[in-house]
Amino acid sequence: MDSEKPVIPAKSEPSKTSHAPNATHHTTTTQAEKINMPKRLIALLIFLVAISISGLMAKQGVLFCILTLFMVLAIIGKQKAGLLMLRVYTSLQLAIASALPIVLQDPDNMVPAEPSSYGIGSFSMQLPDWFVFAVLIILSFVQVWIAFTPKVSRYFSRALNLNIMR
Repeated sequence: MDSEKPVIPAKSEPSKTSHAPNATHHTTTTQAEKINMPKRLIALLIFLVAISISGLMAKQGVLFCILTLFMVLAIIGKQKAGLLMLRVYTSLQLAIASALPIVLQDPDNMVPAEPSSYGIGSFSMQLPDWFVFAVLIILSFVQVWIAFTPKVSRYFSRALNLNIMR
């Protein structure tokens, strides 16, 4: 009757040999190589591509739009140069968006201005200037936050190389 009972093997503890640290290092290395692109970075890249394509279609700032698309390609290729360009790009964008209200202020004209009209296709609306500036500054701040997130910097694995076409 004892032969009909299932045999449960005894659990053995993992052996502590000199190969254990190497196995842990190998597992860590393979996990570091398989870091996927963060979702925040994907959303930012989609936003940058949409803005660049719309600028190319409107024929406004064509060279700037092409350079932005090259930056997106460098980011997709995990180039450290792409990370540096993204950080500089977003920081400059935040500085410029923050300075817009001061630069565009006209102290000689104290007459309150009408709200600005915006039209996209058949959809049009009027928005006050302070609202437009606030949205631009918030969008710029979010982009800077994404560019300087540690998760985004871990995504870039290649050595520092300023050749974005590599």
